[in-house]
Amino acid sequence: MQDLIGRVLAFQNRVFPDQSALYTRLARHGQSPKALMISCADSRVIPEEMMQAGPGELFVCRNAGNIVPPFATQNGGVSSTVEYAVAALGVRDIVVCGHSDCGAMKALMAPETLAGMPNVAAWLKHSSAAREVVCSSYKGIEGADAARAAAQENVVIQLAHLRTHPSVAAGIAQGEIALHGWFFDIEKGDVLALDGVSGRFVAVREGMELPVALPAATRRAYDQDSVVEVAA
Repeated sequence: MQDLIGRVLAFQNRVFPDQSALYTRLARHGQSPKALMISCADSRVIPEEMMQAGPGELFVCRNAGNIVPPFATQNGGVSSTVEYAVAALGVRDIVVCGHSDCGAMKALMAPETLAGMPNVAAWLKHSSAAREVVCSSYKGIEGADAARAAAQENVVIQLAHLRTHPSVAAGIAQGEIALHGWFFDIEKGDVLALDGVSGRFVAVREGMELPVALPAATRRAYDQDSVVEVAA
């Protein structure tokens, strides 16, 4: 802990002075982050470093397994963060980012390891659909491969949960919000993005167009214009 305190002092004495104008502006005029990233709490996954984001550029929510519980009347930290990011800050891009060697996904695929962690077991129930997909649709997969598959399927599931949140659903219907699913390979440093057309994760490379899970576009199920036209 003493080492961490030393780093705080180094920030105050050496880093902050060079960015004091930026921090002053953010303190006086508030924040306007470009995106909300929901990532795992794993210490090896640092959203700001991955996106090379400076202060005020990225709104981050981290938890075990990068989980987004489906919307419910009960208050929760993830739900409140999503709602605030969209309704108050006007965020228009939301990223759910999983990663390789995820402890939460390993536990999801081996629930017997959670005997002494009832809260973690209950939390991971929000990822149970990902486990079912892997167990039923990936024949003969096990161990690290199963956990990696679960981590990617979990991103897909959490994006679906995200769409149950009223603020997000309304933004999607109005064509104001895009959803992104990412997977970070810790060892290789690669970022894979979910392609909403193919349903597969694709490695992001320089010069290529970024695959998007759900691009921003007006999405209204009810054809109001045709009804008005008939009535006229």
